[in-house]
Amino acid sequence: MADQPQLPAPLSPFGSFDELALRLHELTVKGRNTEALHESDEYDFVVSLLGDERTLGMLIQTRMYAYIGLGRLPEALVANETLLRRHRAAGFRTSEAKILADRGDILIRLGRIDEGLHRLAHAIAILDQTPRTNPRYISALSSVGEAARSVELFELADECARAVMEAFEPDTEDRAAAELLRAELLLEWALRLEQIGLVDEAGLRFARAAQLARHWVTVYRGHGPDGDSPLAAALLALGLAKIGETDEAIELCTSMILPLRSAGQFREARLIHLAYGVSLRGRGQLREARREFIAAEELSAQAGHTTQRLLSQYELAVLAAAEFPGDAAEAMLAALRAHARHLWRLRMERRSMLQQAKQRVWLEAERARADSDAAQDALTGLGNRRLFDRHIATVEGEVPAGAVVLLLVDVDRFKVINDRYSHGVGDRVLREVAGVLQAHCRQDDVPIRFGGDEFALFLRTDLDTAARVGERIRRVVAARQWDDFAPGLRVTLSMGVAALDQGMTGRDLFDSADRQLYVAKGRGRNQLVA
Repeated sequence: MADQPQLPAPLSPFGSFDELALRLHELTVKGRNTEALHESDEYDFVVSLLGDERTLGMLIQTRMYAYIGLGRLPEALVANETLLRRHRAAGFRTSEAKILADRGDILIRLGRIDEGLHRLAHAIAILDQTPRTNPRYISALSSVGEAARSVELFELADECARAVMEAFEPDTEDRAAAELLRAELLLEWALRLEQIGLVDEAGLRFARAAQLARHWVTVYRGHGPDGDSPLAAALLALGLAKIGETDEAIELCTSMILPLRSAGQFREARLIHLAYGVSLRGRGQLREARREFIAAEELSAQAGHTTQRLLSQYELAVLAAAEFPGDAAEAMLAALRAHARHLWRLRMERRSMLQQAKQRVWLEAERARADSDAAQDALTGLGNRRLFDRHIATVEGEVPAGAVVLLLVDVDRFKVINDRYSHGVGDRVLREVAGVLQAHCRQDDVPIRFGGDEFALFLRTDLDTAARVGERIRRVVAARQWDDFAPGLRVTLSMGVAALDQGMTGRDLFDSADRQLYVAKGRGRNQLVA
């Protein structure tokens, strides 16, 4: 009989179904997005039924990246919004940075440049405060690089791509993803440089992209039929075509065009059509080359890639100048080159726009910090009366009735503590009680000190759960050994709890909780009444 697995088993960041999540990740890395969508949909119901939140998050992320790869950007945006809510609710700031960068990428691809740059700036601001040793840092940095590439901020994108590459061991799936993304970046950068006449700089990047892609084509072929990577092969074909190695490029193209289009992998198919067109043009087969460039432009138009369409249009103009020499073709090519130079200037303006977006994000953060400081109690670090009044004024209408509870807390006989043991001891007691309250709060709960010895908790839950939370707090404080503060010191709490009901205002909620608090005091203190 085989050995049974030993417990406890190590936790995976991908959830219980880590092998499934890793397989889906591998499919998107290789550009097999249709397969990734199909498999994620198959497993979604089972994972949801079992309540595996981590794996469910990975499935949503897989769908988002597959949608991006397939050009289905509105669907990618919906998946991104779901992920953003999940990460914010969980308090994962680095993961939030990654999803914000992905959102910026999608918005930029949709033509919403200002919004996209603002999201990108927000992601960068979060990462600037994140240690590079954070396990999610590199993943988030990769998404920042992709968003930068979408808006043609090639220098920032390449800086991110190289940092991501260096973070992974050679010949691993993560290293493959990083190197293939950098190869695609270098190809786009080179094509744009070629358009503005910087041919030598473009040639260096074409050659480096082909080198990176060739390595992974070789590695994946060594894995057998399941190891195929259409993205690596497509990138290699375009790199080879541009450096003049047309025979190998054509061999790759002819074997891949139909399978890619049949599978709906239009990102890779576009690259292959472009590579085939360049190769055929180099051989003098101009009519056939035209067919491929038109196919590449159609795929770019379907995916809404304005920049990619320009690349195909430029290749068509170069082809027309060779196929139909004359003033008209030369004028068209000159006009496209002028347009390319104009776009290059716009690219430089977008660098400035990103800097301005970073400044706006910084100012927003400073305003939020100042507002937080103004609403913070100096002694305990909890919210203060200002924050309490704000919540009371806005609580009705924020959530459904019964979904928010107010817990009022008084330190019993606090004046006696101050008079008998000193105000210094009293302050230490208040800080200790505040710490206990904070320790029992979840992400959406709000702890407040709104008076001398008066505290409040706004809890996003039902009345029974809030009462259990309050009772735990009361017991923790009552059981604490207070002698290290002052010999003979004893501290207890009285609590009143009320839930927001239909038609209640914030003031009604406070009055209801306050009545329960006075009942608790009248019954002898050191108890909770709901």
